[in-house]
Amino acid sequence: MQDDKEDQKKDQRDELIDDYDSVLRESALLTTVAGILFGFLLNISVNPPDNFTSFGKILLLMALFSIVIATLLFSMPVIYHHVQYPYKKFDKFQSRSHRFIIFGIIPFLLTLYLSLTLAIFIFFNLTYFNLSHSHLYSFILSSIPFTIIYILYRKRK
Repeated sequence: MQDDKEDQKKDQRDELIDDYDSVLRESALLTTVAGILFGFLLNISVNPPDNFTSFGKILLLMALFSIVIATLLFSMPVIYHHVQYPYKKFDKFQSRSHRFIIFGIIPFLLTLYLSLTLAIFIFFNLTYFNLSHSHLYSFILSSIPFTIIYILYRKRK
């Protein structure tokens, strides 16, 4: 009888470990992607091109701040797990981790948008397109992929 209760407790702990593991793996993947993007943006800020305008520098700085926030938020489930371990309630851990990741997606998407805007702006200034309103065109063109994804997301239902 005692062995059965211990086996049940062990089975419950094993299931909990799998649940924790899936949340932490998801967090690790997002942190890795955000960290790589941060590295690229940091490299550009440390070694800027010669023809980098003040508009480009501002966009880059905003993207850097945004990706730092996203990386920290994506890392929070792992940090939170180690600070609060051992957890009695997986649901509480899961809901908090979910909130950290959801809040991290917003600055992550902002970073992608700003990075694409920066790339398009530099492209306009380096080519024969040298448009008078290249700032505005950069923002408009970089919103196209996000608009398409949003429309496809809405149509899935």
